Amino acid sequence: MAMAGRVHFDAMLEFLEFFYPLHYRVGMALEDALRLGKLTRKQVTILWLIRSEGQQGRRIQRKRIEQLLSSWFEISSSAITKALRAMARPPLSLIHLSEDPHSGREKLVTLTPRGERLIGAMVEAGRQFIADLASDLSPAELRQGIDFLRRVDDIIRERAPTISPVRR
Repeated sequence: MAMAGRVHFDAMLEFLEFFYPLHYRVGMALEDALRLGKLTRKQVTILWLIRSEGQQGRRIQRKRIEQLLSSWFEISSSAITKALRAMARPPLSLIHLSEDPHSGREKLVTLTPRGERLIGAMVEAGRQFIADLASDLSPAELRQGIDFLRRVDDIIRERAPTISPVRR
């Protein structure tokens, strides 16, 4: 293997060995901050999906939640239903489940005012978590990190149909 190829290979291995555990450490710590001592990880994810993927950040079809969640977690439809029901009932009362007017079989998940306030608190907790992490970074380092991660995300989205977890 040529020297340039070897250096590239070593950098890829270093990235793998660094990134895999880092994504769990950072992801779990961020989720813990977003949980606000009240929510499960799945509930946090559901609220974030409503905020980021829902109509006006307030409403989303239950089947869309299932599609998005199942792309990240090994989770059953019944586990999603259980999480949604818990979020709809007191003491949480964060969402309202209703029939989709376009499909009698489909449900709409809509944030309650309490759910909207909780998402606001989650965003602030997440912002503070990131601010604490970034406090030792220069603005240039922070910008480079954002640009790098955005580029990695773009590549993954562009290649999603062709990226296979196992290469043969």
